[in-house]
Amino acid sequence: MPAAPKPEILAAFEAAKGFMPLHEGLALYEAAAEAGRLGLPLLEVGTYCGRSTILLADAARAAGVTAITVDHHRGSEEQQPGWEYHDPATVDPEIGRMDTLPTFRRTLHKAGLEDQVVAMVGRSPQIAAFWRTPLGLVFIDGGHTDEHASGDYEGWAPHVAEGGLLLIHDVFPDPADEFTGQAPYRVYLRALESGAFTEVSATDSLRVLRRTGAGI
Repeated sequence: MPAAPKPEILAAFEAAKGFMPLHEGLALYEAAAEAGRLGLPLLEVGTYCGRSTILLADAARAAGVTAITVDHHRGSEEQQPGWEYHDPATVDPEIGRMDTLPTFRRTLHKAGLEDQVVAMVGRSPQIAAFWRTPLGLVFIDGGHTDEHASGDYEGWAPHVAEGGLLLIHDVFPDPADEFTGQAPYRVYLRALESGAFTEVSATDSLRVLRRTGAGI
């Protein structure tokens, strides 16, 4: 039977600001619960306000491992003012720029998960450049340009341990979704073509792959 979060965790997930639908969240939780059995940290690239982090952190807690998040908390391209996914409530009124970190911290606090999460605030390539720890799971859910999606893959996929899982969100094969999901789709294809990863499941735009070989 697939691992599933308790009702209070699901309620916290659904109450949190963010974009991940419930059925994709359940697939994320199931993958995180499985990966947690490796005894290694679970890492998320692209935190926003912590909606998916709730599920990752609860699965990490159950497995006795740590959930790690990587985000500069200034918002990705489509979240900036004038774009479809912009939320004015996330703008710091003093400096006039997005800052999702305070909302993220409140999200974790309300869910009772602060102690399960290490939040790294900075740009993904800068942090990945000095990262040396093997990971049981890497969840790529950051920027949707080729530069950002490829950078996240190249920076973090090498750290997925043998048998560990690589998750890629917002995978949209339709060319009509060029802005929102074609770059993650190209990263997904690259992972499969590398021979290092084998697909485990697909839930709408979420892909779960397992490391079955070396390289990226």
